[in-house]
Amino acid sequence: MRVYDVIQKKRDREPLDEAEIEFLIRGYTDGSVADYQMSAFAMAVYFNGMSPDELSWFTSAMLHSGDVLTLDEVAGTKVDKHSTGGVGDKISLPLAPAVAACGVPVPMISGRGLGHTGGTLDKLESIPGFNVNMTTADYRRLVRDVGCCLIGQTAELAPADKKLYALRDVTATVDCIPLIASSIMSKKLAEGIDALVLDVKYGSGAFMERLEDAETLARTMVGIGEKMGKQVVARMTNMDQPLGVMVGNALEVKESLDVLHGHGPADIIAITVELGAEMLHLGQVAATVEDGRQQMRAVLSDGRAARKFEQIIEAQGGDPRVVEDPSLLPATDKRVSVKAAKAGVVHAIDAREVGIASMLLGGGRARTDDVIDPRVGIEVHTRIGDAVRAGDELFVLQVGDKGVTDAVARLEACLRIEDAPLEPPSRFGARIDHAGSGPT
Repeated sequence: MRVYDVIQKKRDREPLDEAEIEFLIRGYTDGSVADYQMSAFAMAVYFNGMSPDELSWFTSAMLHSGDVLTLDEVAGTKVDKHSTGGVGDKISLPLAPAVAACGVPVPMISGRGLGHTGGTLDKLESIPGFNVNMTTADYRRLVRDVGCCLIGQTAELAPADKKLYALRDVTATVDCIPLIASSIMSKKLAEGIDALVLDVKYGSGAFMERLEDAETLARTMVGIGEKMGKQVVARMTNMDQPLGVMVGNALEVKESLDVLHGHGPADIIAITVELGAEMLHLGQVAATVEDGRQQMRAVLSDGRAARKFEQIIEAQGGDPRVVEDPSLLPATDKRVSVKAAKAGVVHAIDAREVGIASMLLGGGRARTDDVIDPRVGIEVHTRIGDAVRAGDELFVLQVGDKGVTDAVARLEACLRIEDAPLEPPSRFGARIDHAGSGPT
């Protein structure tokens, strides 16, 4: 078998079989398939797609290119959540401990931020001492003993995906739905989970701006899960404006702590409750999704979710006192305001521009080797549909020593204010599972 022939078949839209795909991924993992050959294959997939069988085999081959964890020693149905990313998306921070506090084990392997979206690992590392670089043995122990583990991808998990992800970033094949779906699912299925809830975002602050593209991605990932014997549910959420008030690492941890104490922004609470309800239902501790909602609201209001987060932080080397004393988080005392130039109603907030502004301040990365400043970020004090007066404070920047002028310019330009009233958009779109699409 030659890799040339595999590339040629995909280029010419001929179906690949399982052995050909396994040969390609095995060779790419061990280095016998060169980057330029995999680049050609990725571009062929970009233009010609993959059949459901090809995509299932491709995902399985990447999944089995390294370690596939098992959590058989952990009682219960293991459920994780994955978000496709968005500005101000800190949902994993309150969600994971809340679901674990309800009795569902949550083995969560997350990523870092790049570009306009933040990364869960960067946010967690703003907690003094918090260690996301745990061993596989630690991972199993924490899921078993604490009920949750929040770590980064190890070198042994889906190494083919790690190589291909970096290659896609420099070959204009990042926005290819089969490659996105297989990348996400190969990493998630390597965690040892039984079920998965997907938070698939669309809009100006999301990776997929068009709802149609995001729904196609959701259906593709649900289909992969079904073929591989896993329960997968996708919820579509709107990212046409930032989530919550805070954008930035320590700021988003602080806002997450508010949610764990039973208050905080309504949209963060709503999404946490909805995704958690799905996880509890898949985890078989809630008879229905509505029962899951009730359990989530209870655990966020009675202190159990906050206590579980303390337990997770302590188990991963962090300072659990931050849960009750957020002043222990990194902070800056430098503030800059952006105010409304005219009166009217907010018709649009370009969430991507808000994310880029935070990145320019040092809250994100333009390059993978950029150093994060956990202190900085942006407070978003307006929402689509809000009436504002000239001079009202729209954004407050918490700043360090760079990027202020450019960040302010982007924020001043990212809002559209008009005279006509506007109904605020819903955060929720369709619910997608193996049976198809349905209402929330």
